[in-house]
Amino acid sequence: MLPKPGIYYLPWEVGAGHVPDGGTLRTFGRLCLYDMTQSRVTLRAQHGSDQHQVLVCTRLVEPFQAQVGSLYMVLGELEHQKDGGFLVKARVLTCVEGMNLPLLEKAIQEQRLYLQERDNSQ
Repeated sequence: MLPKPGIYYLPWEVGAGHVPDGGTLRTFGRLCLYDMTQSRVTLRAQHGSDQHQVLVCTRLVEPFQAQVGSLYMVLGELEHQKDGGFLVKARVLTCVEGMNLPLLEKAIQEQRLYLQERDNSQ
């Protein structure tokens, strides 16, 4: 049985707790830190004047060429930590440098609207 495809969540939604524990998600951010010893990456995204961080476990996708400052997209499962934080266990971590972020955000919103309208009509 294949895992779920992953719902797009914006990084600030992940940080706000909108993703259920164990939920499959897709999100993005700029790689600002790679800790090889703990197999963890920190992704950051700007939303308005706020910076949002997403912590990603990279054990299943290593080895990979970490490019600090580049834009990455992650697909994985969210796990809530004992300290109140969260960790995305990456199944896929891809560099998408050059992607148009405002256009991606608009596409995510349009997809949500379409799915909501489709579900309401059924």
